[in-house]
Amino acid sequence: MLHLLDHQAVDDRGLFIADTFGPTFQGEGPSLGRQALFIRLSHCNLSCGQGPGARWACDTAYTWDFKMHDPQDPKIRRRVLLDDLMAWVKAHTVRLVVITGGEPLLQRLGLERLVAMLHAEGYEIEIETNGTLIPSEDLVATVTAFNVSPKLVAAGGREIQRVVPAALAAFASSGKARFTFVVSELAEFKEIADLPERFAMDEIWVMPEGTSADMVRQGMRTIAEEALACGWNLSPRLHVELWEDKRGR
Repeated sequence: MLHLLDHQAVDDRGLFIADTFGPTFQGEGPSLGRQALFIRLSHCNLSCGQGPGARWACDTAYTWDFKMHDPQDPKIRRRVLLDDLMAWVKAHTVRLVVITGGEPLLQRLGLERLVAMLHAEGYEIEIETNGTLIPSEDLVATVTAFNVSPKLVAAGGREIQRVVPAALAAFASSGKARFTFVVSELAEFKEIADLPERFAMDEIWVMPEGTSADMVRQGMRTIAEEALACGWNLSPRLHVELWEDKRGR
């Protein structure tokens, strides 16, 4: 899937995106409930929900699984100039912009330039990332926050791909990272337990896996007491509670 980026990977004039949507609400983590605009980038370096050990499916596989989804379909993947993205953002009054994916840091130069442009206009910018790629100093300087979601065994794939120590340490040392772990069962708390100390993670959130309101509510009830016992924060999935698994909300 990554070969589709090769010919323009160093281009800082545009980005491959799957969606722009909003105003809506940030559905997860510390900014829960805030009005936000979302820019969802295409391409990812992980294949969550596939391979040995996978126990749940990625809810945005259309951003990277180009065996199942046609990358020539503009609803899946289209190139948008940064100036056009800025025009879309500025057409709204919302001041929080969330850049998600896929994995945004794969499109490094375009991402850095877009964030710099948004920062210069006074926007707050959150980047949602799987935490496997090291952010540049320029990106750290201009982003408001990184919402880092390292993937656990239930996501499938090899640990060496999912957990990259140098990248997690870089996010932790940036002072701008919130770490969120998607949990599908209580046993996964043991898997998470050593990571905060190992990588000096200050802000830990856990969130139930689920693509329906019923699944999220049940997951919240299942993990709430253990989250309290561990001293971690608990996040719902507000967008799922409101709109189920509807794309673009």
